[in-house]
Amino acid sequence: MDIAFSGKAVLVTGAAHGFGRAIALAFAANGAKVFACDVNAEGLAETERLSDGAVSVFTLDVGDCAAVRAAIERTGPIDILVNNAGGVRGQVGRPIEDISESDWQAIFDVNVSGAFFMSQAVVPGMKAKGAGRIINISSGAGLGISLTGIQAYASAKAAQIGLTRQLAHELGPFGITVNNVAPGFVRSNPTTERQWHAMGEEGQQKLIQNIAMKRLGSADDIANAVMFFASEQAGWISGQVLSVDGGK
Repeated sequence: MDIAFSGKAVLVTGAAHGFGRAIALAFAANGAKVFACDVNAEGLAETERLSDGAVSVFTLDVGDCAAVRAAIERTGPIDILVNNAGGVRGQVGRPIEDISESDWQAIFDVNVSGAFFMSQAVVPGMKAKGAGRIINISSGAGLGISLTGIQAYASAKAAQIGLTRQLAHELGPFGITVNNVAPGFVRSNPTTERQWHAMGEEGQQKLIQNIAMKRLGSADDIANAVMFFASEQAGWISGQVLSVDGGK
């Protein structure tokens, strides 16, 4: 299968490390004009360096609707949007009674509102072209439970999957597909590294034994799934959730 993106403008959020970086670099390697954003300027600079300047980076808080609109005015029309920004915002699992309103909202802002605002901003350009791809990166936590025990994270990722399905039906008549990649546990960033080490050897082995492939995946595995959803070969696939988790 020949997947290429020459002439396509791609925007990847949360691209300072992990999945977002791997996705941005994969698009650049396949000929796309890539824009990458994150709140982490230092990590973005490393993504740009690793791309040999093929990825254009800028800082952006995707939960800020006005800033998102201004960013899309600067980039111009986007053909492929990857809503990867998300995560737990430095939080750890705690009892429900210990969760503050701000803790809850912070995770929803980046994982759900960010995906909504970004999609809202790029859709007019996609409609004008009669084509487009939106790929949301959720999590196995959105289909089941979160290994972290963070209530807002599991809830936000489930909400993002619901948004994916709803937008697929709204935007399909305009030639725009909307799909979702749900990664399993991957050691791809500082947060997942802390989670991995916190499990201890017994917990690590238990996690691996619950995976059909009996091994962890990589950020490139997630990028490969995104490449497929973004490709011409996936033109009649929309509203779908692809679990990339080694098999459960």
